[in-house]
Amino acid sequence: MRVVSVNVGKPTEIEWMGKTVRTSIFKHPVTGTRKVSFLNIEGDEQSDLQVHGGINKAVYTYDIIYYEHWKTILPREDWQYGMFGENITTVGMTDDEVKIGSIYHVGTAKLQVVQPRFPCFKLNIRFALPGMIDQFIQQQRNGIYFKVVEEGIVQVNDEIKLVVPSPYNVSIADYVNCYYSKGSEKSILKTLLSVPGLPERHRTVFEGYL
Repeated sequence: MRVVSVNVGKPTEIEWMGKTVRTSIFKHPVTGTRKVSFLNIEGDEQSDLQVHGGINKAVYTYDIIYYEHWKTILPREDWQYGMFGENITTVGMTDDEVKIGSIYHVGTAKLQVVQPRFPCFKLNIRFALPGMIDQFIQQQRNGIYFKVVEEGIVQVNDEIKLVVPSPYNVSIADYVNCYYSKGSEKSILKTLLSVPGLPERHRTVFEGYL
């Protein structure tokens, strides 16, 4: 497992569907080392802190294998890493393999898996496709949000190493399935509710599924 690309972006205003929208989803690959802080990666900034950013969404990763999948669905020539708004494009970190609560060394930083990414309408803006969010939900290749346990430095080709395996046998993909199926697999639902770091908004939703 390793870092393929480090991507950052600043808030910008975009005209979309007759309105001006402030967004930071336009992220671009950068070279050299970048500091990973408790709230973001150096050079990156979130626009709407009510739904983006914060301790539990400090770093978002998306795997390179998902790009290969999307290229078979969306024929376009402007593909580049960071298009899904991810801070780090990875290889070997897929939703079905990564467990909630696991801790990884990424470069010299230490990151803990918190939750999947559930996109907002700004994904439509990034791809200039009004239905992109619907396709994203359908394909269920969500990517991973991490909290920063220990600040450090990251750059392209850094190794990603599992240092503390999760005590919970629930993957990011399981989390997504539980969310969209309204907790159809009760064992997974109950395990998720036992995770101390489960985001409160999702805890409320999952408790409602019981």
